[in-house]
Amino acid sequence: MLKEFKTFLMRGNVMELAVGVIIGGAFKAIVDSLVADIIMPIINALSGSADVSDLAIKIGPAQLQYGNFLQAIINFVIIGFVLFIMVKAMNTMAARFAKKNEEPESAPIPTSEDYLREIRDLLQEKKI
Repeated sequence: MLKEFKTFLMRGNVMELAVGVIIGGAFKAIVDSLVADIIMPIINALSGSADVSDLAIKIGPAQLQYGNFLQAIINFVIIGFVLFIMVKAMNTMAARFAKKNEEPESAPIPTSEDYLREIRDLLQEKKI
């Protein structure tokens, strides 16, 4: 059972998933900084105040703080857009590198039958 577990852990998909989770955690810090330090100050400057996390509604004795939910949605949309731009840029770069690495197609090598047809066509032209 321990051997099967080791085989499972060392399988490519599990290792790729682990790397993806670790990179995702590091990427989250970058995107959080982008949102908090760059995008939200620009939105604040344009709109006066864009921090919606303090929005709340009081219903009887309870207080519904829907502002945090709205802030999470805004962050999600911004993160999704940043990921979209990054994936699009990487796909474009990969396509460009793939085109550079392709070997140019060479003209097909003529066969002896091709040469014989050419000779035949030339001889027919001379008879006319």
